[in-house]
Amino acid sequence: MWYWAFKYIFLGPILRVLGRPTIEGHENIPTDGPAILASNHLAVMDSFFLPLMVDRRIYFLAKSEYFTGTGLKGAFQRWFFTAVGQIPIDRSGAAAAEGALTAARRQLDSGKLMGMYPEGTRSPDGRLYKGKTGLARLAMDTGVPVIPVAMIDTHKFNPPGSVLPRPTKVTVRIGKPLDFSRFEGMEGNRYIERAVTDEIMYELMQLSGQQYVDVYAASLKNKAPAVESPAADAA
Repeated sequence: MWYWAFKYIFLGPILRVLGRPTIEGHENIPTDGPAILASNHLAVMDSFFLPLMVDRRIYFLAKSEYFTGTGLKGAFQRWFFTAVGQIPIDRSGAAAAEGALTAARRQLDSGKLMGMYPEGTRSPDGRLYKGKTGLARLAMDTGVPVIPVAMIDTHKFNPPGSVLPRPTKVTVRIGKPLDFSRFEGMEGNRYIERAVTDEIMYELMQLSGQQYVDVYAASLKNKAPAVESPAADAA
């Protein structure tokens, strides 16, 4: 109930006024059945604008820190992220990563839409970074389609470290579903998982127009200079 209340009554109308969001390619999202929405990740607001513009409910994996805060703020944060369909995950190791995939697989097995960020964290500078292979492993294990999603200019609406939004037109661009059935039976092969991941990232680069950087975003997050995406400006 709270998911739809935030979408249509409380938060959604505000985002529509401030972000003037539009969506392209909505027809590429199936009306029912499981699928993975593989999105670039520019800002916290990606997880708000994408559900706002997609008719079906979307579930996301969220870092466990959102659910472990203390005091009034921590309690509100825990309630809010639970209400809007965020699933807490521990990102601190290999076992934790497997737990995250298990949580996502459970949603897909029940026919849900999973929103996932293959970069693993927000881009520090507006560019597109190397994808992690967990999403590819999940897609190969479940056989569900992967739908690339490009979030455009959310980092201008919600710059890193900002508290208040900056009114900016936001675009959600949905690509055609990717089918990896040709790799059936090759689950667990790290070279195949890397090939699938790189194919997803290539589609995201084409959709978003971002410059691609072949390193993990987490390794540069605190070092990279702020650079605007020229293609995002053009959009």
